[in-house]
Amino acid sequence: MNRQTITFKTQPRIEAVSSICGTKESEGIVGKYAERVLFDDMFGEDTYERAERKMLTTVIEGAIQNGGIGREDVGVLVLGDLLDQIISSSFAARAFDIPFLGVYGACSTMAEALAVSAAFLDGGHFESAVAATGSHFASAERQYRYPLELGCIRPPQAQWTVTGAGAALLTAAGEGIRITDATLGKVVDYGVTDVNNMGAAMAPAAADTLLAHFRETGRSPEDYDLIATGDLGALGSRILKDLTNEKGLDISKNHTDCGEIVYNVIEDEYQGGSGAGCSALVLCSYLYEKMRRRELKRVLFVATGALLSTVSSGQGESIPCIAHAVSLEA
Repeated sequence: MNRQTITFKTQPRIEAVSSICGTKESEGIVGKYAERVLFDDMFGEDTYERAERKMLTTVIEGAIQNGGIGREDVGVLVLGDLLDQIISSSFAARAFDIPFLGVYGACSTMAEALAVSAAFLDGGHFESAVAATGSHFASAERQYRYPLELGCIRPPQAQWTVTGAGAALLTAAGEGIRITDATLGKVVDYGVTDVNNMGAAMAPAAADTLLAHFRETGRSPEDYDLIATGDLGALGSRILKDLTNEKGLDISKNHTDCGEIVYNVIEDEYQGGSGAGCSALVLCSYLYEKMRRRELKRVLFVATGALLSTVSSGQGESIPCIAHAVSLEA
């Protein structure tokens, strides 16, 4: 059987981060950790899609500046988002004279971008890279579900697409948070067809990747201060715990979910947050700061993604999902 886990010999570092979130997101756990809060959902633009692009451009530039380097020192941008043909990423990248790789893993994109960036650095191909992604409630909702003007009632199993973005500057060496391993996920499909029930669709993929990670590294959940999935939401998190328990893996003592904590789930947030910006925002604000202060020393970041589209859903397809895990050490 082929190994899914890459062990990075040089352990690339997350040297700096930048994050931005919407007003609603700022009221939750990330509020005091996010670098910037938007009080205008349009971000001064005339469409939500352009606002999302501007958010991504802002955090990329912010991570570079926070790392104390110039644009010319960045080897590659590894970016992704949810919009058709990842237009937020490619349009944001045209503002930088830096080589660009677009990646797509739906809401798992931040973990994928980190893994790809770390592999380039570990292989000696670049000295630095920026991994980033984001999402906007209004742009994603009207692409995947309904026009906002319809005011459709959301079912109780639904999640709320996060307006937020996060970027991480990775370097081949330094004093930052070390990326030690990455476990690449497989596509898992349990036959869920409800496009509002992302947590149920993605939980089996998260369980599959977690089992592979612990099997191949020889570690146990207790070896991590925190196992942070994202973004299963409240319902998906419960399903994940059931699935892993069935396989003899108890993650209940140190597991949290970015989608579940981003809003401090209360009634009007349904199951919590989702979107490519959800786990990116939580990682590049709350988790990064906790690790920088050494309040968390080892974190397993497991971003999850539902690989559906309006085309596949319209054709009655079920929802294939994926999860990638990245080990972080302070």
